[in-house]
Amino acid sequence: MARNKFDTDEEIEQKVNPRIILRLFKWIKPFSGWMVLSCLLMLLSSAISLTSPYLIRMAIDTAIPSQNYRMLIIISIILTVSTIAVRFLLAGKLKIMTRVAQKIIVNIRKEVFTKLQALPFTYFDSRPHGKILIRVVNYVNSLSDLLSNGIIQLVSDLFTLIVIICFMFAIDPKLTLVSMAVLPVLFIVLICMKKAQHEAWKQESYKRSNLTAYLSESLNGMKVTQSFAREKVNQGIFDGLCLTCKKVWMKAVNINNIIWPVVDNLSTIGVALVYLAGINWLGDGVSIGTLVAFAGYIWRFWAPIQNLGNFYNSMVTTGAYVERIFELLDEDEDITDRPDAKELPPIRGHVQFDKVNFSYEKGNPILKNINFTITPGMSVAIVGPTGAGKTTIINLLSRFYNPDDGKILIDGLDILDLQIKSIRKQVGVMLQDSFLFSGTIMENIRYGKLEATDEECIMAAKTVMADDFINAFPEGYNKIISANGGGLSQGQKQLISFARVLLSDPRILILDEATSSVDTHTEKALQQGLTHLLKGRTSFIIAHRLSTIRNADMIFFVDHGEIVERGTHKELLALNGNYAMMVNKQGE
Repeated sequence: MARNKFDTDEEIEQKVNPRIILRLFKWIKPFSGWMVLSCLLMLLSSAISLTSPYLIRMAIDTAIPSQNYRMLIIISIILTVSTIAVRFLLAGKLKIMTRVAQKIIVNIRKEVFTKLQALPFTYFDSRPHGKILIRVVNYVNSLSDLLSNGIIQLVSDLFTLIVIICFMFAIDPKLTLVSMAVLPVLFIVLICMKKAQHEAWKQESYKRSNLTAYLSESLNGMKVTQSFAREKVNQGIFDGLCLTCKKVWMKAVNINNIIWPVVDNLSTIGVALVYLAGINWLGDGVSIGTLVAFAGYIWRFWAPIQNLGNFYNSMVTTGAYVERIFELLDEDEDITDRPDAKELPPIRGHVQFDKVNFSYEKGNPILKNINFTITPGMSVAIVGPTGAGKTTIINLLSRFYNPDDGKILIDGLDILDLQIKSIRKQVGVMLQDSFLFSGTIMENIRYGKLEATDEECIMAAKTVMADDFINAFPEGYNKIISANGGGLSQGQKQLISFARVLLSDPRILILDEATSSVDTHTEKALQQGLTHLLKGRTSFIIAHRLSTIRNADMIFFVDHGEIVERGTHKELLALNGNYAMMVNKQGE
């Protein structure tokens, strides 16, 4: 099967460096008090549980030979109480860390989502949305578990190891050295497997990201898929991605599975060596109780080593996810407020472009030397062939992008010196692609002005001729629609989007093909409402229908990034140029 755009890897060879690990602790810091308490509970439970082998040694070597039943009863009571206490301590630790983990998840997702909303359009244009989605959901979940339980468990296991070694040396130094004879073998295995593990889990994260991205795109484009009867081809691509995910997952798991049999076998060998040496040394400073206690400590010795191995594996696995999350958080926010940016005061609607140049990619200019001045209340129509730069002009005015050169002024103020939010509050944009959110029709109309009353929302809908079809639904304005207006026609979605923009009451109104999806009858009725609404506002209208732009105060014909003609409808017809040619083609 041919390789597709979703079956690609990003840069592979990156190591989880200490600087990235340190950055993780900023999410833990707000909960440091709870983390310390949880750590203390864990350490206390470990310390209590480690007394059991020592007490058993006392029972075997002292209480039983001397038939000291009182001592046996006391030891039994202590063992019972300590077991119950350990269970309660661990339950308290688990409860605390479950809450902390969920709070960490919320904070990380808030930060990631805040960053996503601040990123420029170019970021989303160049990446499948599924790959962005997986970072916010799956990767954050994996990271949260590492930051909460993983770190606490690490501290506890290190403490447990130190205490166990101290107990073991206190009981018998020779047996302690025998039990540790297999550790060098374990360290050699871990070092040899480190690179392979890291590489395998990074590959798994990339392939899973590719699968999610393709699934997201397929769901969004399901109508197109079925229209072109492409289900079989898409199924083949999806099956291939699933198979790839399975292969890389199995490879990563198989590498992990090599380690644990090694650890188990080495621990068994260590215990066998202790028994072998202890039996040979019985009577030579080694008692039965010492041997039993030592065996208990050895099993406890290998448990934290296995846990440390688990933590290491989590670091290797999560390291790939951490890199993707920080990669997102470190993305440049090209469109940001300057440190001294001021809030845009209420405007009249004077707009000026002064020698503006712009390009999405260096060396490929989209707009070249754009100059015009629009006085308050003027309506400006921008026409021209597809790809000429019409939408780019209004995107610059709304500060979705910044110009490469030149100035854009609103009421004489350079928009680069103004706060972005204050600009967009007074510049209403009706984009060509109408997008509606899950919720009621009323909520979608009120989206840009949350304080608006129901009456104001209904008035906006009536102005754009949306009231009739909305009231035709049994639920009326309370009809719930799915994401992007599922169940509504394209024209209906566009009218609701139109009402949403008008409700925000902008001083500058931008309409990008605002009537392209409505029928001719609705458009004529809509024009009547727009004529009343646009009165006194500065408006920019991008359209191909001459009925929409004929009455504009000024018409710009844009071609290859330049304004090649400007004037009223009659003036441009008299020029007999590009505009006149476009009108003739439409038969008007």
